[in-house]
Amino acid sequence: MILHELIERYIVYRQTLGERFKTNASILRAFRRAIGVSAAVSDVRPEQVESFLLGVGPVTSAWHARYSALLGFYRYAINRGHVASSPLPRVQPRRPPGFVPYIYRHEELRALVQATDCYQRRRCHLEPITLRTALLLLYGTGLRVHEALTLTRDDVDMANFVLTVRHTKFYKTRLVPFSSQLGLALARYSSRRLSAASAPENTGVFFTMRDGSRVSHDTMDRNFRHLCVHAGIRRDDGARYQPRLHDLRHTFAVHRLTSWYRQGADVQNLLPKLSVYLGHAYLAATQVYLSMTPELLTEANARFERYAGEESPHD
Repeated sequence: MILHELIERYIVYRQTLGERFKTNASILRAFRRAIGVSAAVSDVRPEQVESFLLGVGPVTSAWHARYSALLGFYRYAINRGHVASSPLPRVQPRRPPGFVPYIYRHEELRALVQATDCYQRRRCHLEPITLRTALLLLYGTGLRVHEALTLTRDDVDMANFVLTVRHTKFYKTRLVPFSSQLGLALARYSSRRLSAASAPENTGVFFTMRDGSRVSHDTMDRNFRHLCVHAGIRRDDGARYQPRLHDLRHTFAVHRLTSWYRQGADVQNLLPKLSVYLGHAYLAATQVYLSMTPELLTEANARFERYAGEESPHD
């Protein structure tokens, strides 16, 4: 069996299971190019695999991403009798430290919102009210950035305070309730934009530029970086990335969990509901937030100490 044909067959197989499989498909096709389009699956040598995994430079998380993609492919190939064994290395290098999202403090969030009116040095195609409303929405609902930017006016139900989120990461549509306070901000923005000129092809888009065209992810990211610089918000823990727009989603989740702990709520019972709200496919993706900040850990420890005190015998 030709490597090229089996890789394409495997990609189709994974996609029929409901997966997008875009990243792994890209990795496998890069592997095919590195080995040779006409190479047979059985001819792939361990040293070729090792060279592909290593790439250029030191081992990073990309090594493990490539390994994971090839691991799934070779399991598929072995189960169907195309190869007898896998050429993947048996020993994996230690994973580099995971990326740590930036969790904004409440005063930093207020500074960001306040700075939207004055961060621009010159008139920009992205109006301050658009950036400000997008920030409020991202923090207030925990949406992914692309989910917010693909919202249409019909997706924002002002009367019932509910968003219909389409085009999600896992091909699902979900309903996301929002607060009445956020509803006021969304209504003000919607009223402002409806009175502005709109590009005919994008009249249904909720977040738009001055000319009515759709706001791109790159435009939002670029303006957010300028906003952070203007507001003096940066991380000093040696991390590779400065605070990101996507970190508002992480901040929403951590602040919600912290609030539940302070209220004495049953966090373990509420965690699956938060997972559904965020659009996670697996609960494990939400559980990572439980150990993200010292403040959250302090609240969790306080809860445990109260519980342990109630359970301990009294003299």
